[in-house]
Amino acid sequence: MKFPEKSLLIEHFDEPDLEFAFSQRSPHPKDGLFLYGPHARAKKTREISVGVVGTNEGIVHFRTWSHKLNDVVQVPPPGKGEKTDRLHLANFPGLEAAFGISYDPDKCSFLSIPLHDIDRVSRVWNLNEAVEKVARLYIDRVKKHLRNEEQSIDVWVLVLPEIVYERCRPGSKRTGLPMEKGDFAKRQKARSNLPLLASAGVIDQTVEEIFDDVPDFHRRIKAEFLNIAPTQLVRETTLAPGAFLNSANYPIRRTQDAATVAWNLATGLYYKTQPRPPWRLAGVRPGVCYIGMVYKNLPNDPNGHACCAAQMFLNEGDGIVFRGANGPWKTGEYEYHLKAEAATNLLEVVLNTYRSMHGEPPKELFIHGQTFFNDEEWNAFVDAAPKETNVVGVRIRTTSGETKLFRDGDYPVLRGTALLLDEQTAYLWTTGYVPQLDTYIGPETPNPLHITLMRSKRAKPNIRTVLADIMGLTKINYNSCNFNDGLPVTVRFARMVGDVLTMGSAKGEGKQQFKFYV
Repeated sequence: MKFPEKSLLIEHFDEPDLEFAFSQRSPHPKDGLFLYGPHARAKKTREISVGVVGTNEGIVHFRTWSHKLNDVVQVPPPGKGEKTDRLHLANFPGLEAAFGISYDPDKCSFLSIPLHDIDRVSRVWNLNEAVEKVARLYIDRVKKHLRNEEQSIDVWVLVLPEIVYERCRPGSKRTGLPMEKGDFAKRQKARSNLPLLASAGVIDQTVEEIFDDVPDFHRRIKAEFLNIAPTQLVRETTLAPGAFLNSANYPIRRTQDAATVAWNLATGLYYKTQPRPPWRLAGVRPGVCYIGMVYKNLPNDPNGHACCAAQMFLNEGDGIVFRGANGPWKTGEYEYHLKAEAATNLLEVVLNTYRSMHGEPPKELFIHGQTFFNDEEWNAFVDAAPKETNVVGVRIRTTSGETKLFRDGDYPVLRGTALLLDEQTAYLWTTGYVPQLDTYIGPETPNPLHITLMRSKRAKPNIRTVLADIMGLTKINYNSCNFNDGLPVTVRFARMVGDVLTMGSAKGEGKQQFKFYV
């Protein structure tokens, strides 16, 4: 491919097709599911077992919502000034009609937690201890159920009151609440005759394992349930926004319309309970494997070490997470690089898993990262791969407005537009105007991804092939039913996976299906 001097090439990549039942194709998940059903749909409806943990009120909201899920959920009529043909919205046809699965809303395993217990422990002075205590209410309730009941649960739905969202995240202020010292403070006071300095925020946390973790309810639950079952976390206000009104009689938070909520949560329920995801990319080259590199600093680690991992995605779309070694991988403010041994070990585990699934190594292995690859780690990757596998390193970085491209003067560009700078560098707009939806879903002018084809074991692939692959990988987020994401799945969930892997209860996990992390 020749690039003329002092010129910029602009090309457009067609919207990738997805494959559904009967090998039928559609670029939109909702259209494909509505018309054909999931690509691995069984001949008979599959009954799934659902466990639900929440307050009494939250359980009622989930049961009511689940009954609605069995029927058509209509898109609400357009508001004042809205288009009548809002093509980005779609009626939900019902769980069984769209996905071929069902569950009885009245026969789920319902586990209740008193709201006053959640309120009380979420007011413990130390945020780490407060988050741990709230999480334990849910975790211990599930474990007690598993000890006493023989029925297996396919997915656990944790219905959260707003106080969990407000009080159990990093940086939660919890201002204006009457606070409690908690068990940790009591133990500290018993060990010392010195006055407890809780009022000044000075507490020795070094002897408690929970203080090695970031105080985040979501991360804590996902890490703990890696050894139990996939989970779906949902707020009560998402299920029943009309039940939570402010003084002006409006919902206390803005949520998606009921049909969109149904599409998204139903997609998550299917993905987390079935052996295959609801759709897969159509026309993917055989023997291709994509890896997203994940790095996350270990909380409160005195050596400044980080955890590394790899997310592997195949043409079926589903992913597997491989945990690598902890070590001094951070070499700059945003740069992480593995030592040779760690890079070799991580890639060997990935390749061995691929062989066990396909009987042979991949023909092409694309490693997606957000930094460049240094010589030591790259040479280790190449040496670990068999001679028939071409290893390709691709850097994918977000941009923040330094590059803009407009259509017809001031309209957002089409999604799939690419500005090719040379044989290995391009800007790719994975967000933008979508003709099929007749809209651009975004708050501002879309920003492109900066794509660099960094290295290759053999001849580098065509930059157009790399860009087309990335477009496809923006369409396999099975935790929702969106037309597309702005980031490929190899990068989209990197931070979330790293967050879970650095939690204490996740340490030692070798590999796990991706559905456990989202």
